[in-house]
Amino acid sequence: MGSVAPPTSNPGGVIECRRDIVAALGPLILGFVLVSLTGCMVGPNYKTPKASVEAQWMGVPSSTRQRTKITQAYWWKCFRDPVLDRLIKTAYANNLSLQATGVRILQARAQLNQAIGNLFPQQQGLSGEVNYTRLSTPERAFVPAGLTPNYVIDKVLFSSSWEIDFWGKYRRSIESDRATFFGNVASYDDALVTLIADVATSYVNICTLEERIRVAARNAESQRQSYQLAEAQFKSGETDELDMRQAETLVGQTEAQIPHLQNTLNQTKNGLAVQLGVTPDEVDRLLAGPSHIPIASGEVAAGIPHDLLRRRPDVRAAGLTAASQSALIGVARANMFPALSLSGEFGFHSNNELNHSLSGMFSWQSKAAQAGASFVWPVSNYGRLVNQVRVQDAQFQQAILNYQNTVLTAQQEVENGLSAFYTELRALSSLTSAAAAAHRSTELSLIHYRSGETTYTTVLSTQQAQLSVDDSAASSRGSVALGLISIYRALGGGWELRQGGDVISDEVKTEMDRRTNWGRMLKPEHHLPATSPEQTPE
Repeated sequence: MGSVAPPTSNPGGVIECRRDIVAALGPLILGFVLVSLTGCMVGPNYKTPKASVEAQWMGVPSSTRQRTKITQAYWWKCFRDPVLDRLIKTAYANNLSLQATGVRILQARAQLNQAIGNLFPQQQGLSGEVNYTRLSTPERAFVPAGLTPNYVIDKVLFSSSWEIDFWGKYRRSIESDRATFFGNVASYDDALVTLIADVATSYVNICTLEERIRVAARNAESQRQSYQLAEAQFKSGETDELDMRQAETLVGQTEAQIPHLQNTLNQTKNGLAVQLGVTPDEVDRLLAGPSHIPIASGEVAAGIPHDLLRRRPDVRAAGLTAASQSALIGVARANMFPALSLSGEFGFHSNNELNHSLSGMFSWQSKAAQAGASFVWPVSNYGRLVNQVRVQDAQFQQAILNYQNTVLTAQQEVENGLSAFYTELRALSSLTSAAAAAHRSTELSLIHYRSGETTYTTVLSTQQAQLSVDDSAASSRGSVALGLISIYRALGGGWELRQGGDVISDEVKTEMDRRTNWGRMLKPEHHLPATSPEQTPE
């Protein structure tokens, strides 16, 4: 199937499209379209890798093993803390790292659209050409009568080339890019889970540090009163200077803890500002409200370990990475087989010879057409291509092992969180009792010291113990809350916050739309999957 006769056999210079060629190509092209859409696809079909999952959580009491999904989804609500709710809402709207992850979803969606476009003719173009020939004076003697020595040819052609997707190379590419797209959605959800847990952790640490500062200040005030008592008794001659200096030393040691705690508090607030996407001077305003360590419930909505395979975003992302890599094996394998391509041109052609005019170029009589087909089998590159398949297969196996390891790591993180949470609950119960005993011991030691029944060393020991146990109790209350946060972080809770919303802010959309024509893709329905991530096939 080649071009029609050249101008020498067609005095008008018009290239005619033979009807028999068109009639022969029509059914053939239709057949190639059907083959491209329904033909075989080489390479493996992806199946979710097997992963070792325990039957029940070891660290959860049997009475709390079954809880509803909604409790896991919005787990921070169990603290009943409006300040924490406000912080998480602010971080979801403003965090810049989360916004960048959302933009990557748009990038993956555009890449998927590009891959889908490869099912259609891969190359198209519109070309124009004007050739002007001016013969020299000696050459003009050989020009036949009626022809001009200044010869002009012009043409405008639309060309197209289409490689038929017989072996599924382009369809496997679409599979890979689709899995990558869903994987980017899962990565966004994972970033959201991490952000929510990080904000909650920062808030609990801030509340815990503030409570420890209050504990140190109260103990310092109590110790200062004891120092005044020791000073008064020394001045009255009832005791020697040693008691007063010991009391003064303890006050100084306790007060010295406060600046260090305040510095750690300031740094934690600065870190929270980054998580919230605001400047540090706005953090105190967002923290306005009663300052207390969030109280954590003693029950955990842990569900069952198998829930991790569909709920935890990083597990879903690892599975989708494996799915994407599996499809790339098919792409590499398809390159080893023969490739059949169709090509063609259609346009208009004219010249200024005889009775023809350049102004009649776009008349139907000046049409020009050409069609062809090519067949390529890269036999000489077989070694290179087969090794490319091996490369993709090795990367797929790595993705499988990474998925399996991600599942095991997820279970480890949940079990560690459960162990820490319930251990800290028991420790807090003991510390609460110890704090009450320490306060009573301090009261009794002061009474005995005033009456001269004991030395100041006893008062010193009881006040040191009181400060230590009060500080430990405050830290333990914070650790209980942090333990609960770590459990729900490990369970993958929190990504549901984005459902019904979008992954990109309106400000970012406006900026991107002003710079580039994104069409309808900036609307959530055109860059987010319609199904819940839990239902997204890997």
